[in-house]
Amino acid sequence: MRKSYSQPLARDAMAYVLAGGRGSRLKELTDNRAKPAVYFGGVSRIIDFALSNAINSGIRRIGVATQYKAHSLIRHMNRAWNFMRPERNESFDILPASQRISELLWYEGTADAVYQNIDIIQAHAPKHMVILAGDHIYKMDYELMLQQHVNSGADVTVGCLVVPKAEATGFGVMAVDENSVITSFVEKPADPPTIPGDPDHALASMGIYVFETQFLFDQLRRDAATPGSNRDFGGDIIPYIVQHGKAVAHRFTDSCIRAAEEIGEYWRDVGTLDAYFDANLDLTDTVPALNMYDREWPIWTDQIIAAPAKFVHDEEGRRGMAISSLISQDCIVSGALAKRSLLFTGVKMGSFSRVEEAVILPYCNIGRGARLKRVILDSGVRIPEGLVVGEDPELDARRFRRTDNGVCLITKAMIDKLV
Repeated sequence: MRKSYSQPLARDAMAYVLAGGRGSRLKELTDNRAKPAVYFGGVSRIIDFALSNAINSGIRRIGVATQYKAHSLIRHMNRAWNFMRPERNESFDILPASQRISELLWYEGTADAVYQNIDIIQAHAPKHMVILAGDHIYKMDYELMLQQHVNSGADVTVGCLVVPKAEATGFGVMAVDENSVITSFVEKPADPPTIPGDPDHALASMGIYVFETQFLFDQLRRDAATPGSNRDFGGDIIPYIVQHGKAVAHRFTDSCIRAAEEIGEYWRDVGTLDAYFDANLDLTDTVPALNMYDREWPIWTDQIIAAPAKFVHDEEGRRGMAISSLISQDCIVSGALAKRSLLFTGVKMGSFSRVEEAVILPYCNIGRGARLKRVILDSGVRIPEGLVVGEDPELDARRFRRTDNGVCLITKAMIDKLV
């Protein structure tokens, strides 16, 4: 029998977001910013999804651990997430790696990024900890996961996805019994264990964990004293609890948020250029798999004060138009065409230019007569007049970062080399 609660468990929980990773598979897109700080969806950053899920779930105490090139990430959080108020028992702590335990150590792993801030967490006195990755795109109600954790009597509850067995080799994978108790946890196995009764699918870790706070502290201290540990949740903490305690799997299907138009659950690791490109273009579909217009579960972000988007000129061959595209504020489409594309804040398109299947980050300028197809433009890029990308694969590969799927990443440095 499920227990009833006098108030949501999220009110006594703290969300702790691990946002220190570089995301090296995004190549030059993360040369100057951490992966969680990468722009997404026209107006947001990747980290906004985990933070919005926490707020929308009712969690009002949040910590974010940063490390790699964190300036733009910290600046974004200071601007977008400064509405938490201590007088309402709310808190938002940004926790850069600051050598608080030892002057010689940065965060050595995901578990260490929590261990080094135990004293800060203790000051907030949360009953439960929700550990989150800061680099995935999804909508999820953590309150439902907290309820399962308490009802099951688990030492740790692990958020998981049902994935085809062939795709599970890139995840941490759980073997479970018929009651969802985890019997083994292995990182990136060549032969993943499958779900009981379903030999074609496996349970892959989402990098989301729920603990009772004091139990988590005990595990972190034990792990810190263990020689040879990598100080990692997936590699060390979770496997130890599976062997010596009770770990339970929580399926994303049970707590994912879907608006009326959303058919299935949506979760994406946008860790490669192709995955990042595809996830952004998903939003241009007539009925997108991820609904960014859901006012009941909004994705909070920095609301820039800027002018509305503008489309100008209306003559044959020089008509400002956008088809199946997302056009953000402060954009000017001047006698140009955007087709199945995302234009982030402040993008300017000159006359006779055209973009198709393009993800154009903030404050880019596209010169007159340029034609771009299947591109990602890093922020601030100025495309010269008449430049053509997406029509000659060999030429594109010599000038820009071109993926196996034919997506070209274009940065300022790459454009500078053309001049």
